[in-house]
Amino acid sequence: MTISPVDFDYLRRLMREQTAIVLDAGKEYLAESRLANLVSQEGFASLSELLHQLRASPFNGLHRKVVNAMTNNETWFFRDVLPFQALRAKIVPELIAARSAERTLRIWSAASSAGQEPYSIAMSLQENFPELRQWKVQILGTDISSSILEKAQRGRYSQLEINRGLPAALLSRYFTRQGIEWEITRDIRDRIEFRAMNLSEPWPKLPSMDIIFLRNVMIYFDVEMKKNILARVRQVLRPDGYMFMGGAETTLNLDDRFERVQYENTAYYRPRA
Repeated sequence: MTISPVDFDYLRRLMREQTAIVLDAGKEYLAESRLANLVSQEGFASLSELLHQLRASPFNGLHRKVVNAMTNNETWFFRDVLPFQALRAKIVPELIAARSAERTLRIWSAASSAGQEPYSIAMSLQENFPELRQWKVQILGTDISSSILEKAQRGRYSQLEINRGLPAALLSRYFTRQGIEWEITRDIRDRIEFRAMNLSEPWPKLPSMDIIFLRNVMIYFDVEMKKNILARVRQVLRPDGYMFMGGAETTLNLDDRFERVQYENTAYYRPRA
């Protein structure tokens, strides 16, 4: 299955208009691989036929399915591990001390995909900070894809997904076997609120956050959109809060009101005083 230059140009415009994601030239293979299942599911004979149908119609559910399929939902439990080590060893202990009077902690996973990141956060808190059981802890997971959010809310994962990053001890404590899938226990699942949210569009009203995971999503936006998103993050992140970005991402030359803090082999960002 190959995509023609005309079809790829249309797909690039569609993604830019609907998500602000920049689909670079030379990424035709991504379109071909990510849309292959949708072509079959929707009964089209080819990718060209699917995209012809999109071009001939106003924006509708089929367009949304294409956008969802093209959104990169690559993730796994405790991805890149080092941020979670910093969370456990430094950040959460500091926040417990700083929030001892209000006893509230709010964490946002801003590109939560199928839920592995916010569930990893919830399991880490449960394992390491029993005192937080007496606190009000809110974990928000947002993503642009409605279908992937449905999967996150179900909290069910294949054996392959479980094998990617989840320690065996946590599997035995927090998951139960359901046929060929593993389901995360309800007490962990109920700690996460999942919402659909497009970072490139106007944001809904959000509570002030103590920790924001904005990882592996900014790489898909152009410079102006990155600046726009970081400016809005500053409005949501508390003045003494913490932000994580992906290993290939930075605020450098985008927003000088964030300070990069090195912690062992990883780094996080804090608003400048």
